[in-house]
Amino acid sequence: MTEPIAPPRIDTSDPDLQRVLLALNAGGHQAYVVGGAVRNGLLGLAIADWDISTDAPPDRTIELGQAAGLKAVPTGIEHGTITLITNGKPFEVTTFRHDVETDGRRAIVAFTASLSEDAQRRDFTMNALYARADGAVIDPVGGLPDLAARRLRFVGHAPDRIREDYLRILRFFRFLAQYGDAGQADREALAACADLASGLAQISQERIGAEMRKLLGAADPAPSLALMAQAGVLEVILPGADPGDLAALVAAERAAGIAPAWPRRLALLRAPNTTEALRLSREESARQKHLSEAPPLPLPEAAYRLGYDLALDLALIRQGRGAALPADWHAEITAAAAETLPLSAKDLMPELQGAALGRGLQAAEKAWIDNGFAIPKADLIRIARQATEQSGLS
Repeated sequence: MTEPIAPPRIDTSDPDLQRVLLALNAGGHQAYVVGGAVRNGLLGLAIADWDISTDAPPDRTIELGQAAGLKAVPTGIEHGTITLITNGKPFEVTTFRHDVETDGRRAIVAFTASLSEDAQRRDFTMNALYARADGAVIDPVGGLPDLAARRLRFVGHAPDRIREDYLRILRFFRFLAQYGDAGQADREALAACADLASGLAQISQERIGAEMRKLLGAADPAPSLALMAQAGVLEVILPGADPGDLAALVAAERAAGIAPAWPRRLALLRAPNTTEALRLSREESARQKHLSEAPPLPLPEAAYRLGYDLALDLALIRQGRGAALPADWHAEITAAAAETLPLSAKDLMPELQGAALGRGLQAAEKAWIDNGFAIPKADLIRIARQATEQSGLS
């Protein structure tokens, strides 16, 4: 007789988590860690938030939480979500539910006592994993083998899941980049994303922008973006975007030991209207404008004039687009960004005034940059005076 195989486990020993689970279970209800925490726990990745699913109705969750000395906040009570807080740490607790009606953006839900029904309304099988208080994982929809194979698959029929919330199209490509393998992307899911891409027009730019930031910030979003383009999804949300150079940019980042940055990758796509399409903030929009409209300066000059961060992005983008950079380019821009012109208007006055002063400073600065920021102040004064004499402005 073979021994039954023990279910996999995640570490649920966090004392605050245990306090919340105990409060719910002590009331005669079931409570499980669910979703991303279970997925990441099995993958050995950091767990940012502990989401909990329970058969306790929302008012009962509040009652049990308060009885255990927890603060209960009805953050999404109409959808069954209560936030229980212990030691300043929030835990979102949501009652098992199933969809009654959906319109592609939001759902009307009904509460249920069935974990199986709750699992059926979730997006991907790897996100429909639950864990008991002891860490033992429950897999009602076959998510464990999918997670092990890095296979991203919708729960049930892909078109049905997408029609419930069209943002799941972008979530598919984002999760594919973060946890899946684009090389073995589910054909049914890709076909459904392509067929239903027009439904993204119902989704707010804020939600689309939030997903795209996460997708572009993945370790390597290039294969996923390529599939988005092939499926026609990228053109729907970012008309004119071209991800063809993204793989080369990711390679350049890795070669230089530079962390991923979604603004840099977005700029590489050359989409003409990212501010509106993704609802970028004023600061984010300004950065895209700088990166797309920066003059083709030598990198040291770009670093001096624009600062290290923009120069770094410009250098990596240039590499992504096929430009050859010197081996020490990173050291060059690091040093250049810290330089300060050792000459001021005061050093040239009162001999030079007005237009002559401006012309002299400009000439001295250009010579200083062209000579590797190495010309001493006395020579810069001489260069400034000579420039104004030659231009007839002195």
